[in-house]
Amino acid sequence: MDQISEKETWRISGFLMFLVELVLLGLWIYLIVAYAHDIDGGSEVAVGIVCLFLFVLAINGFFVVQPNEARVLVFFGTYVGSLRKPGFWWSNPFTVKKHVLLRIRNFNSDKLKVNDSQGNPIEIAAVVVWRVVDSAKALFDVENYETFVAIQSETAIRALATAYPYDSHEEDGTSLRGNPDEIADRLRQEVQKRLQVAGVEVIEARINHLAYAPEIAQAMLRRQQAQAVIAARQKIVEGAVGMVDMAIKMLAEHKVIDLDEERKATMVNNLLVALVSEQEVSPVINTGSLYT
Repeated sequence: MDQISEKETWRISGFLMFLVELVLLGLWIYLIVAYAHDIDGGSEVAVGIVCLFLFVLAINGFFVVQPNEARVLVFFGTYVGSLRKPGFWWSNPFTVKKHVLLRIRNFNSDKLKVNDSQGNPIEIAAVVVWRVVDSAKALFDVENYETFVAIQSETAIRALATAYPYDSHEEDGTSLRGNPDEIADRLRQEVQKRLQVAGVEVIEARINHLAYAPEIAQAMLRRQQAQAVIAARQKIVEGAVGMVDMAIKMLAEHKVIDLDEERKATMVNNLLVALVSEQEVSPVINTGSLYT
């Protein structure tokens, strides 16, 4: 398929051509008046008709380009160029001049129900900020570039949602909820890749709604809570073991007390209970052993 790229079209100032139109109109009026006083003035009639024809024909060549707008000119099915510069212009009157907006626009997707990488049904929606950067591709390479943006953006959102889990408790794991900036950048790249053919630039893409599907929301909430508790307890245990190890080493280095293996085990047990317990531990003071 031959792809068309935007190019600048030929044009002249509309004000200059407006003066030419006034000259043609004035010349036509002059010749009509001259013919009215000269019955044999056949040449005046012919020239007057030509002036009137050119005047009427040239009217179709005027057009206005607004800021952040492009005009795409098509001459009998052939693309001849585009014009972005705002102003009052005149070009080939036989061309069709089509509007293309270059303003920045937002696309807000509907809430899409998809499965994440772990198979959990979730609801996801995103906002895509985009604009047309190639007016020729936007008009001629796709049927309707606005509809194309909407469909391809939703397709990219679905593809992204299936590539990542909703949540991850691993430190190096990437998830939809836990890494919003990274996910937004990946989404922008994915949408841009799909919209490149339409001459569209994606400025930003970001998820604006993310939730578990209603039918599993409560179950997944309990699962999240359980995973969070397990992750927290794991950190607590790792910290407690480190503190116990440090305490035993410091006691040995400073020769505060000489513990045999049995008393070390008892001390480790007591310290772990005190450090890992979810409830506040009441200390028991040992004042000495009955038997020595």
